[in-house]
Amino acid sequence: MRPPGGFLPSPGTAPGSRTATDMRGSVVPGDLLDGVGGWGRAATPAGAFHLLPVRIGRDLPRISRWMNDPAVAAFWDLAGPETVTAAHLRRQLAGDGRSVPCLGVLEGTPMSYWEIYRADLDPLARSYPARPHDTGIHLLLGAVADRGRGLGGVLLRAVADLVLDRRPACVRVVAEPDLRNTPSVTAFLTAGFRFSAEIDLPAKRVALMIRDRALCEWL
Repeated sequence: MRPPGGFLPSPGTAPGSRTATDMRGSVVPGDLLDGVGGWGRAATPAGAFHLLPVRIGRDLPRISRWMNDPAVAAFWDLAGPETVTAAHLRRQLAGDGRSVPCLGVLEGTPMSYWEIYRADLDPLARSYPARPHDTGIHLLLGAVADRGRGLGGVLLRAVADLVLDRRPACVRVVAEPDLRNTPSVTAFLTAGFRFSAEIDLPAKRVALMIRDRALCEWL
């Protein structure tokens, strides 16, 4: 689900602070995503879930294996040797923090790959009327057994809620699944996102999906 190219207590900084905690526990002034690694756990119908920032030495074999699943490769374009996935991860980890790759851990088991990113600072912002602090989500469910049973929608709702709870400056969570990826679009709709528009990106046509803070507060 990526373009090619009730909460439990959490550690870290209080919402709204100008500092946050990184994956090593260090304080990062002005963190662009308010310390994803310290957002804490979310209680979901499927169990306790949290985002764990990626470490290449620990996580590369698992993520590369997922990327080589033909059903995944059709939309992520990262199939091949581990060096392909490693280069994709390193570009994010070596950047300014506008995109954070994470494992999704459900009941203690890493089972999904996520990218939490600043959509307003991404090339995507050239293709839609972005607002300051718009936060984007990409999701990949790793195991075949976890697909097709509604789990994507459950986790997308939980992560969107985490974004809006932990990032007070953010009023919208956005996503841009490939229009051909019907299960992905359906999962976002199930998670409370609304279809906003079809937009053309360099490599594909996508559905712009938006989850508004107002909806989160109403629910």
